[in-house]
Amino acid sequence: MTLPASDGRVLGVHLSGDPHGSPVFLLHGTPGSRMGPHPRGPVIHRLGVRLITMDRPGYGLSERRSGRRVADVAEDVAAVADGLGLERFAVVGRSGGAPHALACAALLEDRVSRAAVLAPIAPPDAQGLNWFQGMARSNIIEYSSAAFGLPIVTRLLTAIAEQIRRDPTHLVPTIMHELPVPDQHMIADFGVRLRLATNFAEAVRRCGADGWVDDTLAFTRPWGFDPEAVTAPTLVWHGEADVFSPVDHARWLGGQLPNAHLVIKQGAAHFDTIRVLPDALAWLVRKVAAPGRG
Repeated sequence: MTLPASDGRVLGVHLSGDPHGSPVFLLHGTPGSRMGPHPRGPVIHRLGVRLITMDRPGYGLSERRSGRRVADVAEDVAAVADGLGLERFAVVGRSGGAPHALACAALLEDRVSRAAVLAPIAPPDAQGLNWFQGMARSNIIEYSSAAFGLPIVTRLLTAIAEQIRRDPTHLVPTIMHELPVPDQHMIADFGVRLRLATNFAEAVRRCGADGWVDDTLAFTRPWGFDPEAVTAPTLVWHGEADVFSPVDHARWLGGQLPNAHLVIKQGAAHFDTIRVLPDALAWLVRKVAAPGRG
């Protein structure tokens, strides 16, 4: 389905789980779409969650918003919530969706009950953080290209997006040599690979690399809000072996967010965010305590 943004743009939206359950917005990774990995419908229904996923501008069915900041997602989430008749809701973001979830919690503080960020990255101006330390070469190249401006980022990511259009399974094999052992185990699961391929295919199907380009630029420029403005209880979950969002980013955020529950999981990496998502949803709707350390 689609809903209008406040400025008239079209936003792609997908609903699953219990239509009468507690509403939770799931903000997808980069690149990604409303079809990104999430628990199956019966699992979400059993948790009592009404799960709302939406394409960020330039992905899937959502029209591009050139020059967008991370903060701008709050307007779109508010517009979707208004369209669905929701006053209060929780937010969760995995990987590239994590900064956007924090933006919603900071800028819609009267509407966001709880937030969860899984394998987040920190702002580019994070004081005391070596932003690139421990990061995979592919991500260093992508984020570093942003310093050269829109044309360079567009050229780099358009080439990859066109390969994904031709073969949605293309992206994972290209980063396989960078994956730590926990991620290799996750990717060995055919179901996980299928969900990732479906997600990537929808991400670039209509707008090519537009959303991916705009995400990359937004992450590496001022976000438009201060993490310290997030007052809602916030779960910060990270796999210690993550090389795409290094774990020190989560540690930094955990020290900045006023009401953070920081969980660093030993023996886990980036794609373990798929595995932990049901626990995060349960925490968001106050069914369980925060997922434990291990």
